[in-house]
Amino acid sequence: MNTGTTINKSFWYADWSFPIICGLLSAGIFAGTHTFYVYGIGAFNEIAFVAMLKSGMTTGDYGAVAAFGASFLFARVIEGSLVGILDIGGALQTGIGLGVPALLLAGGYTLPVENFFVALVTGLILGALIGLIIILIRKFTVNSGGGSTFGADVMMGAGNASGRFLGPMIILSAMVASIPIGTGSLLGALLFYVWKKPITGGSILGAMIFGGIFPIL
Repeated sequence: MNTGTTINKSFWYADWSFPIICGLLSAGIFAGTHTFYVYGIGAFNEIAFVAMLKSGMTTGDYGAVAAFGASFLFARVIEGSLVGILDIGGALQTGIGLGVPALLLAGGYTLPVENFFVALVTGLILGALIGLIIILIRKFTVNSGGGSTFGADVMMGAGNASGRFLGPMIILSAMVASIPIGTGSLLGALLFYVWKKPITGGSILGAMIFGGIFPIL
């Protein structure tokens, strides 16, 4: 064994373990939404956000909660890919727990939300896909130069409230990916700061826009 050069490829360090963990978490979260939809209790989310879903269940209009949850999911997946920290509150609890069920209910697909076992499978698949997307994006962007520690490159944590403090980390990670993407992230953060909005969103949008214009070869 060569100390210092051998990469630990056990379960906790393997690139394939992160999608599995995401899938298991999402299965429980989606099943919690099922219990709330059927029994009125059990959703794994903040009270104010669950109230949006409750309003949709009462009025039949899931547009607001669907847009809210889906936007959180999209932003947090990009944030997790750049920073290496997946916001469970935004991506999984809000995105998988509220956004996706609301989209399904709005489209008339009630089975994944009404049936417990289907809810478990749906959450498992969606969570695994999210974890896989984050790992692949990191492999081909931030970690494309080598030196990756595989699944250990991504952590879970940072709830909705604390996610606002990840802006500087996003900018630094974007600069590691490439100079144009880092510049876009910085400009986006500055613009949102001038607008007195959380710089996390601006840094993510700036990185995405400049990444589309100046892709990593």
